[in-house]
Amino acid sequence: MTGPDKKTLAVYAAHAARYGGLTRDAATQAHLEHFIAALPKGGAALDLGCGAGWAAARMQAAGLTVTALDASPEMVAETRTRYGVPARVASFESLAAANAFDGVWAHFSLLHAARTTFGTHLEAIHRALRSGGLFVLAMKLGLGESRDRLGRRYTYYNPTDLRRHLSGAGFTIRSDDISPSVGYDGTPCDRIVIFAHA
Repeated sequence: MTGPDKKTLAVYAAHAARYGGLTRDAATQAHLEHFIAALPKGGAALDLGCGAGWAAARMQAAGLTVTALDASPEMVAETRTRYGVPARVASFESLAAANAFDGVWAHFSLLHAARTTFGTHLEAIHRALRSGGLFVLAMKLGLGESRDRLGRRYTYYNPTDLRRHLSGAGFTIRSDDISPSVGYDGTPCDRIVIFAHA
């Protein structure tokens, strides 16, 4: 299956307002601040799978020129109304920009992509970045594909597989951070946040 998963989108449609009110933990906020600080002043950033817009809003407040995309119309509406960020409805497959961004932030969004298209999405992100541009990828670690308690579809990878995929798409990994977490559905998991350069 390719393209946005209808059941996953239905969950986000039902939970968009609640997502907008969530508070992110200190580690997540620190990762975002590191991303922002690494980009040039006034640089162009893409929030790919922006959700309810919390990260895009912070990027915009920091003076970056932000493009915020999400496949969920309800999440895009939440981003616009809560933060005033001009987000657009778009799937991963729609990313066709070239040499357009200084940084791409994909924070727990690409884990919803099918395994068969994951590499293609990484290649599109690499093309969209300017030379040396920064890519931040956050994923849940695991094996296989499954749905969580809310019905969202997840595709899981281990750290070695993620590093291999990133390298294959042309990225150079700068650092990664693995830590325990708890998903929105209440399920414990391990998460990884990777900083890589195009």
